[in-house]
Amino acid sequence: MDPRKARTLNALLTAAEEIFRTRSVDDVTVEEIAERAGVAVGSIYNNFGSKAGLHAAVVERAIDDNRGHMDRAYLRDGSPNDRIRAAAEAYLDFYLANPDYFRMLAFPQAPGQYAAGRELATRLARAVDEQNARLVATLREGVESGRLRPVEPEEVATVLWAAWNGIMSLHWRPDELRRDDAGLRRLLAVASDVVSEGLLPR
Repeated sequence: MDPRKARTLNALLTAAEEIFRTRSVDDVTVEEIAERAGVAVGSIYNNFGSKAGLHAAVVERAIDDNRGHMDRAYLRDGSPNDRIRAAAEAYLDFYLANPDYFRMLAFPQAPGQYAAGRELATRLARAVDEQNARLVATLREGVESGRLRPVEPEEVATVLWAAWNGIMSLHWRPDELRRDDAGLRRLLAVASDVVSEGLLPR
C-alpha cells in the first residue's frame, strides 16, 4: 500500500476510534472525524464509502485484535481446564491492551436506524459467537473425555463469557470497588478455579 494512503487510513481509523469511544455513530459527523484526523472529508468516502463503513472498519479492527489474543489460548496444548484458564487470561490481555476494542465487542452500541448499523450489529454478534463457539468446543471436549462433568457447553460458555465481562467492568468503577490490573487478574484466576473445580466429575 502507498505510504501516504496508509497514513490517511490510520489517521481516520484512529480518529474514529477516539470519537466513537464516547459517542454513538449517529451523533458523529464525517466532518468531525475528518477534522480530528487532519484529512479531507472526501477521504472518508474514498476509502470507506461512508461513515458507517468507517465505523465498520473500526469494529473489524477490534474483532481481529480479539481473535489474535484468543488464538493464543485455544491453539495451545493442554487439558480443557488449562485452555479455559488460558482463554480467561487472553481475554483480560485483550481488554488491557485496548479497552475501547473490548467495549465495542462486549458492550456494543445500539445499531441505530440505518441498515448498515444493523448489518454491523449482526456481524459483531457473529464474531462474539465465533469466540464463544471455541469455548463451547473446549467444554464439550472436556465433557466427552470425562475430564469435566456433564453440563450444557453452550450455557456454561455464556456464563463464563458474561462473568469475565462483569469482572473486567470493575476496572471502570470510580469508587473503592474498582480493581486495578493485578486485581482483575486475581479475580479471573479465582473465577477460573471455581468454575474448573465445579466442572470436575463428582
